[in-house]
Amino acid sequence: MEDYNLEKTLKTPTVKLNAAEGVIELTGRSIPEDAIAFYQPILSWIEGYKNNPTEKTKLNIKLEYFNTASSKCLLDVFKAAEGIREMGKEVVVFWHFEEDDDDMEEAGEDYQAIVNLPFKLIEVDEIL
Repeated sequence: MEDYNLEKTLKTPTVKLNAAEGVIELTGRSIPEDAIAFYQPILSWIEGYKNNPTEKTKLNIKLEYFNTASSKCLLDVFKAAEGIREMGKEVVVFWHFEEDDDDMEEAGEDYQAIVNLPFKLIEVDEIL
């Protein structure tokens, strides 16, 4: 399966999807004009990845900010990852948030309460 990579813009995060390493990573800001169109290739990639996932899949979410439309799309990403876990594979979400950013910390906690995936909340100095 081919990797899927996008460089960040002012409104969209860096995206790194690596099937061989079992890594799904989003870094930066997520405020695209059309969140559904932006996240559709990511969701499609995850659906394809489900056909042959690694034993452990890591979702590295390193967002400094996301808008309401992106929040729904992120939930869709987590729900797709739940499907991998339901196949008996290990899936862990590493939710990075900047120190003193209570909103992003709470967002991670909210997702953790909604989806059936283990979350590791990681406080960092700065999202790069």
